[in-house]
Amino acid sequence: KAFIDIPSPVSGKVVMVNEELNAEPTLMNESPYEKGWIVKIHLSKPAELESLMDSSEYEAFISGTYGQ
Repeated sequence: KAFIDIPSPVSGKVVMVNEELNAEPTLMNESPYEKGWIVKIHLSKPAELESLMDSSEYEAFISGTYGQ
């Protein structure tokens, strides 16, 4: 098994890792909001969440229509 750094837009400590992804990595694409999560983080600066996009904003961003 390999370890890699995953960039995060929030500060905190990893408190849980989704071990199911070891056996079924396709869960990340098939069920990203329910079963395909990677880690759970205890936030050290909860206010950082205010600067994040929600899912509809992010979809608009990647489609090129964000802010229009």
